Amino acid sequence: MIETALAWAAGHEELLLWMAGLSLLLCILSILALPFLASMIPEDYFADANRHQPHLRQRHPAIYMMIWAAKNLLGWLLVCAGIIMLVLPGQGLLTILMGIVLSDFPGKFALERRIASNAKIMHGINWLRRRAGRRPLAAPTAGNE
Repeated sequence: MIETALAWAAGHEELLLWMAGLSLLLCILSILALPFLASMIPEDYFADANRHQPHLRQRHPAIYMMIWAAKNLLGWLLVCAGIIMLVLPGQGLLTILMGIVLSDFPGKFALERRIASNAKIMHGINWLRRRAGRRPLAAPTAGNE
């Protein structure tokens, strides 16, 4: 089986180089985008039991739908790329998390609140926010589930 995989890799060197380059690019973009995304979260996003309405909804419905579709397409592409990066070089988990943040799906807000209730994760997010000059996020409370 290993010989078959090595033979396949030898026959597809260009594809593997492109995949490695894409993986490196996504890794760099993920690391650069994470502080920006963390600084854009409203302070009470996780503390408020009701989901915030996106500012995009204030735009024309056609523009909103195009932006929504592009954002979700990019999000799910990042999730797929992150899954692939779990076995190839790259920041698979970070890329998956960025894809989840960009995507819209049922139960997303509850998942975000569950993740944010972890003290270490909240500390990391607030560290990024402090570096960006933003106030810390209010942690989700158990009573607002």
